[in-house]
Amino acid sequence: MAELRGARAALGGPAPLPQTGWERLRELWRRDEQQQFPEETVNMAKAAFTAGVVGWLYGGLPAFVSARKAFIESSHGEMFQNRADAVQSAHRAGLRSFIRYGWRWSWRVAAFATIFNVVSTGLSAYRDKTTISNFAAAGAFTGALFRMHLGLQGLVGGIVFGTAFGVPAGGLLMAMYGLAGETLQEKRSRERRELYEQKLAEWQSRLSMTEILGQTESNAQGRPEMERARELKSY
Repeated sequence: MAELRGARAALGGPAPLPQTGWERLRELWRRDEQQQFPEETVNMAKAAFTAGVVGWLYGGLPAFVSARKAFIESSHGEMFQNRADAVQSAHRAGLRSFIRYGWRWSWRVAAFATIFNVVSTGLSAYRDKTTISNFAAAGAFTGALFRMHLGLQGLVGGIVFGTAFGVPAGGLLMAMYGLAGETLQEKRSRERRELYEQKLAEWQSRLSMTEILGQTESNAQGRPEMERARELKSY
């Protein structure tokens, strides 16, 4: 395969389609001719950002409400300049808790989603197909990674939790792919094949044109030699 790619590159032709799982994995992190990453990679970045925002809201909003309520209950005996000062102090207490606990949840949820998506997308690319087992394996791996510091019991619990999360998540994504008519991996393979066929046709057209021009040039160079030979024979 490497020799075929090198031969094509030397002749100016398009590189053949990736045939192995490792080649498809490398393509996930490689920019195309427009200097853009594949759609799967972009989706992973978007999912990580969205998970971070959701995690921040999930952890921060309850902490904000709880801290504000606790501040109001514990400050009955304190003196404030006016009502606005008291309200601002309560809001500052809630905001501190929102930032503190929101960040704790944000990076954990973002990290979980990122690892889960990287593993599931990598498995789909390596196997060249998208199945629920990819998501189940990704969930089990991510859960185990997050709970392995708790020992064997935590490791097993993480695997169970991750698998329980990955299966329904994968089922939901597979249902969405079914409505769309194709999975991201199938779409990627189709677009890659169509682009390869287009480049191959263009390359073959240029190659044929080069051969025609070469033959025309050879014929043009051969005519004066034939005329000189005829003149020598006439003498």
